[in-house]
Amino acid sequence: MTKLLADENIPIKAVEALKQKNIDIISILQTSPGLSDQQALELANRQGRILITFDTDFGKLAFKEKLKMKGVILLRFIPKSPQQIVKRIEYLIASEIPMENSFLIVREESVRVIKLK
Repeated sequence: MTKLLADENIPIKAVEALKQKNIDIISILQTSPGLSDQQALELANRQGRILITFDTDFGKLAFKEKLKMKGVILLRFIPKSPQQIVKRIEYLIASEIPMENSFLIVREESVRVIKLK
């Protein structure tokens, strides 16, 4: 089962809706607000979770600094509602797109998967 960690920029309403759909997700905003990006990655790694974020800085951490990460889902759209975020995450899980050891760039109509080394 895929375990997810929502960065502080993911709305709590989206996190709660995913939980109601039996998706294993926790929110940094609810558990440890104020973490740096590196601390968020460390928490995700420690807990075996894939990080979901709107923060493009994680691309730099993944590809320039080559930090260890289980996986990142970078949402690259302006959400019309928390439900839109929920639908995209549900789609990723249902489609069996490889999320572990991957950096996913998720747009409204597309998903780009970049394998992490």
